[in-house]
Amino acid sequence: MFTTFFDAWSSMTRLWAGAPAAPGAGSRFTYGFHQEEERALHYRLFIPGGERSPMPLIVMLHGCGQDAADFAAGTGMNTLAQEHGCLVLYPEQSCSAHWNRCWNWHDRTHQLRGEGEPALIAGLTRRIMAEHAVDAERVAVAGLSAGGAMAVILGRTYPDLFSAVGCHSGLAHGSAGSDAGALLAMRTGAVPSTLPPPSLHAVVPVIVSHGDADLTVHRRNSSDVVRQALDSHARHGQARNAGVGMVAQTGRTGGREFTRAVHRESTGGVLAEQWTVHGAGHAWSGGNPRGSCTDACGPNASEEMLRFFIGDTAVRSGQAG
Repeated sequence: MFTTFFDAWSSMTRLWAGAPAAPGAGSRFTYGFHQEEERALHYRLFIPGGERSPMPLIVMLHGCGQDAADFAAGTGMNTLAQEHGCLVLYPEQSCSAHWNRCWNWHDRTHQLRGEGEPALIAGLTRRIMAEHAVDAERVAVAGLSAGGAMAVILGRTYPDLFSAVGCHSGLAHGSAGSDAGALLAMRTGAVPSTLPPPSLHAVVPVIVSHGDADLTVHRRNSSDVVRQALDSHARHGQARNAGVGMVAQTGRTGGREFTRAVHRESTGGVLAEQWTVHGAGHAWSGGNPRGSCTDACGPNASEEMLRFFIGDTAVRSGQAG
């Protein structure tokens, strides 16, 4: 009871301290609270001015040490959402659930459908869909670091809810089952035997971004996320006899070089898109320095993810060179 009261008081003081102004005339950056049985979380919701019907919904999961407002400022996703007519939901981890506001991606309790944080976030997503005019075919989830790992879990455990996943500097589903395992996976990548069988999970397209100079989460984890998605495609019933081709390109934008690999099934659909940002560390690529854990250089991860999620050709894409 005390921790719930403390979280509510902490959240109210942040609200009174003032929130960043929402971009665009008529847009709103609202604050809410969601509870399911014994679990609860606060959230922020960006509603674009002149909202259209129905709209895509992007669920954004912050990294450790961040909150919703900080993550929104650093990714600049609200500005893009105003331009392209999207709702953006920012669930906020509580200090009572993790002392540093990390999503508990490494705990087996939070890796399954219908349990723990995945169930809570999925429930909140459905609530927003019920309260607003959301395009149910374009509901995506993305995150940074621990948030990226949880986004991968949500995409694989709720493929009926989420249409695409964005993972920035995160890890594959089931990469660890303990604190010690989490540290090992972050340092070297997941041990293959720890990952759940791919036949259990439907295929949800995934876009990943990772700096190859990341000293917090090893770049190998980015490849683990992609490999997990491709393995599920190969073994899933509806994907029998469907070949996968990969095209890689290199380029330079924002002062950093990048390699982009796109994996397509034989019918042309994209299964996975992997961005490796050369020289970048553990930070949101192309982010705004008003938020924490951002790198203003390199491809704009928010633009690339939004393009991937909503299929809007007006969203700028990195150029090969």
